[in-house]
Amino acid sequence: MPRQPPRLTTARLSLRRPEEADATEILEILSNPSVVRHNPSDRVTQLDDVDALVRRWLRHWEQHGFGNCGVFEEETGRLVGNCGVRWTTIHEERVLNLMYRFHPSTWGRGYATEAVAAVVGWAQESLPGEIVVARIRPSNRASQRVAAKVGLRRDPDFDGEGDDGLDWAFTDRAITFSSP
Repeated sequence: MPRQPPRLTTARLSLRRPEEADATEILEILSNPSVVRHNPSDRVTQLDDVDALVRRWLRHWEQHGFGNCGVFEEETGRLVGNCGVRWTTIHEERVLNLMYRFHPSTWGRGYATEAVAAVVGWAQESLPGEIVVARIRPSNRASQRVAAKVGLRRDPDFDGEGDDGLDWAFTDRAITFSSP
């Protein structure tokens, strides 16, 4: 199984495996109601819950050599979000679930697009043939724009109910439609 490098970098960001010491900064992001407005069940308000979440992320890293990353501004070193892929099963097919969340102070600056492009690029190069799926609420236009900017396309075959309602799927799969 390919291993993700210790750091993925973009022009302004550095993505690395999370550390337990990142939990307080992750809590600041994931406890913000604006960040989880489209997925309220993902809101985390207790440090113990973030510690458990980071441990789950680290277990995926230990088992598979890649996973959800902390995203840091290169200039300041500040943790501004998380972004990565992890194995999941959707409609009985094993896929790479793309996740990304960012602090509202960074919204509109292109950080999500930069980080997602780095992660999707790594996944396509290192795990060729695996499908990358971003599951996004129909009302979350900003996240849909990020997915589209990095080349993901709407793929209704992977739509499904999430904890908070319908998830639309955006994938890197070459979609072909056959005529009836």
